[in-house]
Amino acid sequence: MLARAEERETETRRSVTVQKELELEFDLGNLLGVDKNPVARAVAGASPQREALLRSLARDNTQLLVAQLWALPSERAEGGARPVVAQLPEPSTRLPREKPLPKARPLTRWEQFARLKGIRPTRKKRGTLVWDEAAKEWRRRWGYRRAGGDPSRDWLLEVPDAADPLEDQFAKRRQEKREKVARNELNRLRNLARAHHAGRGGPPAELHPTGHQDRAELGRVTALARLSTASRGRVQPRLPKESPAPPSSGARGKKRRFEPVLGDLEGERKRHLELARSLSKKKPPLDLTRAVNKQLREEEASAAGAKGKKRGQRGKRARRQQQRPGGARQGGKGAARRGKQGRPGSMTGKRKKK
Repeated sequence: MLARAEERETETRRSVTVQKELELEFDLGNLLGVDKNPVARAVAGASPQREALLRSLARDNTQLLVAQLWALPSERAEGGARPVVAQLPEPSTRLPREKPLPKARPLTRWEQFARLKGIRPTRKKRGTLVWDEAAKEWRRRWGYRRAGGDPSRDWLLEVPDAADPLEDQFAKRRQEKREKVARNELNRLRNLARAHHAGRGGPPAELHPTGHQDRAELGRVTALARLSTASRGRVQPRLPKESPAPPSSGARGKKRRFEPVLGDLEGERKRHLELARSLSKKKPPLDLTRAVNKQLREEEASAAGAKGKKRGQRGKRARRQQQRPGGARQGGKGAARRGKQGRPGSMTGKRKKK
């Protein structure tokens, strides 16, 4: 029994006591230990004892690192029941970064001008987070859940003089807040509808971004989305709980529908008989609209032809009347002028007589 107890004590001491030829270099700030002792040849080769040697080496080095950590000053973390915490020193080994350093934000034009002229900012830029004493946490300075700005946390409210003393002021405040939120949402939707109407020049869209569409509106949106594909919804898969579409819908346009080649023999026989009956009739079927349009076109064409003929006759008569008297006059005058100016003999004769 004594021998077994001695062996157990020796094994325990051996587990916490590690002997090394060269002391390890420790950087407790980074929890780093560097072992510069030479490694056995069995570890470098592909021997069957390699894994066991590596585990033993890693265990001994870890034991030395843990022993160094226990030598540091320690304390209980926030009370006696908390675990023991050791105060690590500053790291001495500079480890490489995983990612590059973030680039500095480029200066704005005003910042460049201020640095050039030596202008210092008059006030420090305030941050967006402030400390909330009531909530004991950092909150935003403005907006939702701002620091010290939640009126619902008030435990006491003043009753106005003109108000009913039995009225619940907390319920009244909650109701006013709901009405304010609904009013803001209505104004937002009106602004969206006005912007949409001004941008497209048409009536506002039927799909409003309310977030609470009913079942009928969602079904209409789904049908429109299916019809917008190239196959007009023929190969579009349906949703798990979607109701089947009706066979004929007014929203869809007219499409050519071809009769099946095989199957409906009675319908095909009726169509052929109707075609043969229409061809065997002596008088073709009268299309009243087409006949009236043709008659109107013929009357308009005849009226336009008669009007053009009268204009052409009037133009010919006017030209003839102008040519008859005017031609003689122009011819006489021209002859007289030519007679006076075109006789050189008369002029020579008058000169001889003088």
